[in-house]
Amino acid sequence: MTTTPLIEEMPGLGVTVERDVAATMRDGTVLRADVYRPETRSDLPVLLTRSIYDKRSGVPTFGSAHPAWFAAQGYVVVVQDCRGRYASEGDFYPYFHEMHDGYDSVEWAARLAGSDGRVGMMGFSYVGATQLLAAVMAPPSLASITPAFTASQYYDGWTYNGGALALAFIGYWATLLGLETAQRAGDLEGHIGLAAALGAAPNWYHSLPVAGYPPLQSPHVPYFNDWAEHCSYDDYWRRWSIDEDYSRIRVPALHVAGWYDVFLTGTVKNFVGLSGSGYDDRTRDRQKLVVGPWAHMPWTPVSRLGSDGPSTMEIDSWLVRWFDQTLKGKETGVMDSRVTAFTLDGGWRDFASWPPAEAVVEDWFVHSDGCANSKFGDGRLDRTAPGDEPPDIFVYEPGVPVPSMGGHSCCFDSITPMGPADQHQAEVSRMVLVYTSDPLTEDIELVGDVVVTLYAATTVVDTDFTARLCVVDEAGCSVNLQEGILRARYRHSLSDPELLTPGRVYEFKIELGPVGARVGAGSRLRLDISSSDFPQWDRNLNTGAQPLTDGPLDSTPATQTVLHNRTYPTRVAVPVLRG
Repeated sequence: MTTTPLIEEMPGLGVTVERDVAATMRDGTVLRADVYRPETRSDLPVLLTRSIYDKRSGVPTFGSAHPAWFAAQGYVVVVQDCRGRYASEGDFYPYFHEMHDGYDSVEWAARLAGSDGRVGMMGFSYVGATQLLAAVMAPPSLASITPAFTASQYYDGWTYNGGALALAFIGYWATLLGLETAQRAGDLEGHIGLAAALGAAPNWYHSLPVAGYPPLQSPHVPYFNDWAEHCSYDDYWRRWSIDEDYSRIRVPALHVAGWYDVFLTGTVKNFVGLSGSGYDDRTRDRQKLVVGPWAHMPWTPVSRLGSDGPSTMEIDSWLVRWFDQTLKGKETGVMDSRVTAFTLDGGWRDFASWPPAEAVVEDWFVHSDGCANSKFGDGRLDRTAPGDEPPDIFVYEPGVPVPSMGGHSCCFDSITPMGPADQHQAEVSRMVLVYTSDPLTEDIELVGDVVVTLYAATTVVDTDFTARLCVVDEAGCSVNLQEGILRARYRHSLSDPELLTPGRVYEFKIELGPVGARVGAGSRLRLDISSSDFPQWDRNLNTGAQPLTDGPLDSTPATQTVLHNRTYPTRVAVPVLRG
C-alpha cells in the first residue's frame, strides 16, 4: 500500500515541501526524503543532502541555512534520511551503504518533478562523507559537491589519528548514533542508558580496556567493536577511503574547513588531492578551498587569538555562489582564487594553492640545558640548529595523562576538547617538555602545514609522542594552534605496526596539520612535547599489546628521552609569511 506524500507550504518563502518522498534503492530498500520546491514552473537544479541526523530536525538545525531558504534561492532541495535512520528503511552501519545508496539517490533526485537533471550535493561532517562516497561512484547526474568539515578517510583523521583512537570524539559520536537505533528498536532501557552516557561521557573516558568502553557495548552500536578490532589501517578501512584514489571523482567541489575542526586535515587533503589527481584537468581546475576560524560545532567563530572574525553564516552565501556557478552557469567570482582563508587574528586572504607558494617553511629547533620540563623549565625554540646539548627526560605515567586543553575534537566543548584554550594546566606538568621562542620582532603569519621531527628513545616497546604548537601572548597566556600524536609502533606505516627496541633512538614524524594564524610582534611561539593528550586521544599503556585491549592493571610507566643535538636535531617546521 502506498501513501500520498504530505505537501506543506512554507509561509512567506514561496516554497512548498513534500514530506517522506520514497526512493527505492537497487536492493529494494526504501529511503525517504523531504523535497522543497520554489513556486516556479521552471525546471531547476537539485541540491541533495543525505544525512544520518534526521531530515526534519537534525539537518536544518546545525551548520547551514534551512533547506527552504536554499529552495527560495532557486533550487529544488532534497533532504534524505540515510539507510536505517529515522524515516528510511534498512539497517544502519556507518559508511557501508553510502556509495551505492548515494549513486542511486542522485539519479533518483535527477528525475524528480521540477528537476532539470543536474544534481549538486551539500552538507558537513558525515553529510560531507555521503557526498564524497557518492562521488567516487561517478553518478552521471552529479554535477557539483560541497563537502564541508569532513575527512579524506575514516581511519586516519576520523576514528584514529597517527594510530591513536580519537577517544573523546568516537566515544561521543558512536553513543549519539546508538540513540536513534535504540529508539527504532523500541528499546527504552537501552535508549535511557545511551542518553545518560552521552551527557556523562567524561566519566567514561578513563574506562579500560578502551575496546570495552561500557556505553558502546550496546547492541545498537555494533560497529564500535569493529573499529576497535581494526586498529590498524587495513582493508576494512581501505574500501571507504576517499584518498586511496582521487581520480575516481570527476565533479567540481567546494571544500569548507575550520581551523579548529576535527576534520581540518582531511578537508584540506581532499582539496589538495582532487586538485592534483582528480579525474581530468577540468575536475582538477574546479576545486575550491575555504577555511575560516571555526570549530566543528556549533559553528561559531573562535576568538581567543584575537577578533572573532566571520561566522559560519557566510558559508551559506558561499554555497549559493558555488552552486549558481557550477549548476546554473553564472559567473559569481567564486573561483577567482583557489584558496580563500581567514587567518586567526588576521583576515581573509586569497592564495593560488595549498600550501601557499608564498609561505616559506622554516625549521625552528628545540634547545635546553637538560631541564625543559614544564613552562618553568629552560626549553628554548629558535631557528639556530643545535650543537652539543644534553637531552630532556620526562616520565609518562598513563594513569596521570596530560589533559587536553582545547584541540580538534567533536562535538560539544563541554564533553569533548575543542577549540583554542589556555594551556596553563598542561604546561605546568613536568611530564610536558616546553620550548618557547624569544618575543617576535615582527608580525608573521603561519599559513600551511606543520610537521614536528622528533628524535627520542623510550624504556618501553611501544608508547605515544604528542606535540602542540602554541602562541604565547605578551601577557604570557599560551594558546594552542595545532596538535598531533604518533603511536610509536606506527612510525613507519599505519598498516604494518612495528614495536620499538627500548633505549634506541628513533626519528618520529608527527604531522600537526594545517594552520592559519597571524602572530603579532611581541608574541612567542611555543612547542610542547609529551606522550599523552587525553581524552582527545586514548592513552597508550606502554605494554606493546594489541591497542585498546590493555586493562586497568596492565599499565606501565615509560621514561622518555628527547634529544636535540647535531646528530638528532629535534625541530618543528612551520610555514611563514613575513612582511
